[in-house]
Amino acid sequence: MSDVADAASVDAALAQFSEMMAADGYVLSWQPVQEDRIVVRIDATDGACADCLVPQKVMEAIMSQALEPTPFALDHVVLPEGAAH
Repeated sequence: MSDVADAASVDAALAQFSEMMAADGYVLSWQPVQEDRIVVRIDATDGACADCLVPQKVMEAIMSQALEPTPFALDHVVLPEGAAH
């Protein structure tokens, strides 16, 4: 990652999704995989709402759009095992 400000911009871009997912029992995290690409990971906690996640292609479209104001693009989204793909 090139800069702390870049990381903060990703955190800010994904904050609303992180909060929404937390309300349904999911934890959203991300990590860089290339200089300008990140992977978004969504993990289920105990009691997570299994029906609350959208399919992977939809989630990737949402995350890609959310990252547009940042210097990063989405590489892919990792959903919990058993989630709709």
